Amino acid sequence: MFSRSRRLLEILRAVREYGLGELMGDAAPTWLVGRRRDFDQSVNVRLRLALEALGPVFVKFGQTLSTRRDLLPDGMAEELSKLQDDVPPFEGAEARRLIEAAYGHPLDVFFAEFDEQPLAAASIAQVHVARLHPRANENEGREVVVKVLRPDVHERIERDIAVLYRLAGLAARFHPEASRLRPVEIVAEYDRIISDELDLMREGANASQLGRNWAGSDLIIHPEIHFDYSTENVLVMERMVGVPIDDVETLKAAGVDFKVLAERGVEIFFKQVFRDNFFHADMHPGNIFVQTDHPHRPRYVGLDFGIVGSLTADDQRYLAENFLAFFNQDYKRIAELHIESGWMPADTRLEEFEGAIRTVSEPIMNKPLAEISFGLFLVRLFKIARRYRYQVQPQLVLLQKTVLNVEGLGRDLYPQLDLWATAKPVLEEWMLHRASPKVAAARFRNQLPQIMDSLPGLASTLMRRLDEGTNPAARELERALGDITDELRIARRAMRWTVVGTGAVVSGVLLVVYPEAPDWLGGAVGVIGLGCWIRAWRG
Repeated sequence: MFSRSRRLLEILRAVREYGLGELMGDAAPTWLVGRRRDFDQSVNVRLRLALEALGPVFVKFGQTLSTRRDLLPDGMAEELSKLQDDVPPFEGAEARRLIEAAYGHPLDVFFAEFDEQPLAAASIAQVHVARLHPRANENEGREVVVKVLRPDVHERIERDIAVLYRLAGLAARFHPEASRLRPVEIVAEYDRIISDELDLMREGANASQLGRNWAGSDLIIHPEIHFDYSTENVLVMERMVGVPIDDVETLKAAGVDFKVLAERGVEIFFKQVFRDNFFHADMHPGNIFVQTDHPHRPRYVGLDFGIVGSLTADDQRYLAENFLAFFNQDYKRIAELHIESGWMPADTRLEEFEGAIRTVSEPIMNKPLAEISFGLFLVRLFKIARRYRYQVQPQLVLLQKTVLNVEGLGRDLYPQLDLWATAKPVLEEWMLHRASPKVAAARFRNQLPQIMDSLPGLASTLMRRLDEGTNPAARELERALGDITDELRIARRAMRWTVVGTGAVVSGVLLVVYPEAPDWLGGAVGVIGLGCWIRAWRG
């Protein structure tokens, strides 16, 4: 408790020193934030400097905050995105001690070699190179990297998160736009993200899933995770070799085709989102290498899997349709999709919302295709949606952040990158795949166990209803309503034949146009449908 109070005082001192009371508005008391002063730098720059001064947890909080462009004033997100997770490494001997404590055994039991000089260091963990003991089929052990959490990182993060919650409570009380900014919810979102990053087994599972999704691909490769050597505090994985993607000079010297490299990055992202529904949500340059063995078909290397994202099936479909509608300038459809998906309140006026979407979209669409930004479209769309009481969902924030990273990275590599030309085929292929009879059959097959499980319950309910009909009052009522019941039974039977016939006719038409189905099958199913309609009419 004492450490939290001392930390809170340190933060309030930084608020005063950097004049951040300006962000709180006139309602903030002077005794809390200090008197207003004139500064040479903007408040956005001062906020970034203050977060850097407060240390790694606040740097990562600022990085997370930079993704919420739908909430922040103009320019603040861009400034916070400059925050660097740059911290000095801790001693290699301390890393050895922490790993041995996690294993409960000396390091030599697990590794033939361990380099105490860190390969890389960040605010939560640092990485060392090691070599496993050789196995029967190896001349020498496999080279790996060992990621280990920093000492006392759990305690420090828990302390700073608690302080952030207290500061968020003050902001909610004094900030004039607290109801829109929702400071407590923002801290809660950051709490969830950084807590996930503290579990290295979770990161290993993420890497393993991504590797399985892309097994055999020449677009991207992921390291193999050695789960037998990994714990919540230690992660051991295959050492990957490649050129950092921001080392442009080395990539040029290797003869890499930058157009292909940029387009492949976009293709990977959209396939992760729509094909796999599992995407790497922290794709900044420090987490991406490039293998240059085939410079005209360069392959990406994914690293650091602490943050991943996924969407619901409905979110996937609505996002795909939103992107397609945006590039077709069908703003009414975008408005309809938002209301249909439940992202917007049901009482939202369609025409008014359509006009607002047109206002933010037209300036973007007036640019050449190569300059149109998916990320900017999402940022502006979420901002306009906020005016209509839309609460941006965390998974969509991760998506927006990743789109911006992918776009920025792609256009740094190849400024003429046409995102739409690369993304559109992926989106259209995904939507066509979802509409195929084979996928519909697979969905039905997956739901069949639930249907079968529910049948005994339905039978019991039916028998109970029949038993209830044996008392005299029920029999008298049944006789009184006999004629009506017969008519309803006939009508229901006719309706069932009509529904079955309609389904068969529609299926027949789909089978006729579906290229993989034999021609006779569609005609046969259609004839069955017509027969059902005749049966319904005669009934």
